Amino acid sequence: MPPMKHVESKGSWALALGVVVLAAIASVAQTGCGSGEPPADKVLQVTDVVTGWLDDGIKGGENKLVPLISYKVRNGGSGPISYVSFNVVFKVIDDPEELGSALLKGIDRNGLEPGGTAGPFVARSQLGYTSPAPRTQMLQHSQFKDVQVELFSKHGSGGWIKIGQYKIQRQVIAKE
Repeated sequence: MPPMKHVESKGSWALALGVVVLAAIASVAQTGCGSGEPPADKVLQVTDVVTGWLDDGIKGGENKLVPLISYKVRNGGSGPISYVSFNVVFKVIDDPEELGSALLKGIDRNGLEPGGTAGPFVARSQLGYTSPAPRTQMLQHSQFKDVQVELFSKHGSGGWIKIGQYKIQRQVIAKE
């Protein structure tokens, strides 16, 4: 079977840092967001989680797969919740380095009522694996390493709180 390559893009750290800084500025600029509301990690329930490897087409003449997660959140609290952002971090299992991340706008100022559901939220890494092998064979390759995704929420100007961790399933998801 042909070798697989872990794909990295130059400048991804600088781009990620810039996005995080802009998100921090935007959340601090909001006034009174979420005042009197419970912490997001206490009321939001992650539901309908689907993970897999997105068929990212052919790059450099080879098939490319990147990790993907889709999920919804449900407000399990007794009051509305607003101004919630999500940070999705992909990591190879047992490796401290990120494989990629994504910041997602979650719940806006209009809020999510008790019992209400928002989403689906979909995040994918820009980094993944390439190989000349067929995509389904890539998932069975001896050099393939499993990936997990950590899901964080941020309520208003508060800090990031981990609300879930999921293993990326070894299934190919077609690009829509």
